[in-house]
Amino acid sequence: MTGQRVGYVRVSTLDQNTVRQLDGVDLDRVFVDQASGKDLNRPELEELIKFARDGDTVLVHSMDRLARNLDDLRSIVRRLTAKKVRVEFVKEQLSFTGDDNAMANLLLNVMGAFAEFERSLIRERQREGIALAKTRGVYRGRTRSLDDARAAELREKAAAGVPKAALARDFGISRETVYAYLRCALDGAPRP
Repeated sequence: MTGQRVGYVRVSTLDQNTVRQLDGVDLDRVFVDQASGKDLNRPELEELIKFARDGDTVLVHSMDRLARNLDDLRSIVRRLTAKKVRVEFVKEQLSFTGDDNAMANLLLNVMGAFAEFERSLIRERQREGIALAKTRGVYRGRTRSLDDARAAELREKAAAGVPKAALARDFGISRETVYAYLRCALDGAPRP
């Protein structure tokens, strides 16, 4: 009996489309994370690793959807293949089973290194673009999530004991942004 075909999809922001990554791929179950790939703190990835069983195949659109750096990529692939789970990257047309030969391991390392390098280039170009925009006086930074009155209301509710998750929902912002507004009130830091 063959195992299940399990998909993993990751997007960095809520407004990114999750459908296109494994569109048209026949899957029994899909795990979707809406989180940055820069670290391994992704609840759905952990659920997928717990869920996957011997004989299953995990399909991921591309290596950079699974991890943003080579060490994390190798670690995740090793964790899955140690459970006798096959890992397939659709875009790169590569698959790994744990019984891979030297060429397969080389390809994982080379392709993973290229993905990490590409991400570094993107961040470098982004920093350069922001620096140039600042010198021209056209960069203003991100638009604030809350105006002064709403920020004050948020701080009052937090002081009254309203849970941070409830505040995030009520104000339509992330919990991280809630904490940023509360921090800037305490230490006089610039507003988020």
